Amino acid sequence: MESKDTRDPMDGMGSADDAPPADETPSADQASGETPEIEEKVRTALRSVTDPELGINIVDLGLVYDVEVEEGEAKVTMTLTSPGCPAGGQILGGAKDAAETVDGVDEAVVSLVWKPFWTPERIDPAVRAMMGF
Repeated sequence: MESKDTRDPMDGMGSADDAPPADETPSADQASGETPEIEEKVRTALRSVTDPELGINIVDLGLVYDVEVEEGEAKVTMTLTSPGCPAGGQILGGAKDAAETVDGVDEAVVSLVWKPFWTPERIDPAVRAMMGF
């Protein structure tokens, strides 16, 4: 029997080792796991989840650090714009729900990490330009 991550996604106990360095954003080519095409579909589905305060999706905001899919389980490693984000539960729940809409994903586990800490430099450059950063 496989063990499942039963941590509360809001407890902030994710490992810093789970996320790439702040200057590196994983691409579909770097995706690990057996099904990179499903991982890319999960990333696409995650674009439907927006930060309600900023009105920008979590992928373009740079909140999603990694997506892995193996044996029907999607593992999403992400952060929030701040530890006190009032919409944190909504965003994490939305990420789980969105990942589970993808064919080939039976269950999604969303791990919240705080290292590397999110900064505006993680925002997609085109979106950053649109925002005036």
